[in-house]
Amino acid sequence: QVQLVESGGGLVLAGGSLRLSCSASGSIVSSGTMGWYRQAPGKQRELVARVTTGSNTNYADSVKGRFTISRDNAKNTVYLQMNSLKPEDTGVYYCNAWLPYGLVYKEYWGQGTQVTVSS
Repeated sequence: QVQLVESGGGLVLAGGSLRLSCSASGSIVSSGTMGWYRQAPGKQRELVARVTTGSNTNYADSVKGRFTISRDNAKNTVYLQMNSLKPEDTGVYYCNAWLPYGLVYKEYWGQGTQVTVSS
């Protein structure tokens, strides 16, 4: 059974930084695509950043240059470094993974961690 556990959320002033962590158990993060999504109140969940098995990264336009996704294979953990945070970055951040399940890939979600950016 694959489990994703996020940590690192909290309350921060605008311009500040946070680092989110997503630890995986039951699978290997380097074997699939790992990503971070967020959902603000009243809005749909949106992709923030993702990293593929080939270490290619994609970012939402709104976070380019401020956020960095990385993966530590030794710790089986994916990180999201968030700098120059803005109030509009506020939301619940979810870790997402597409990992091998037999001959197919299966999608997994973490429980989410709250990020609040105060002006």
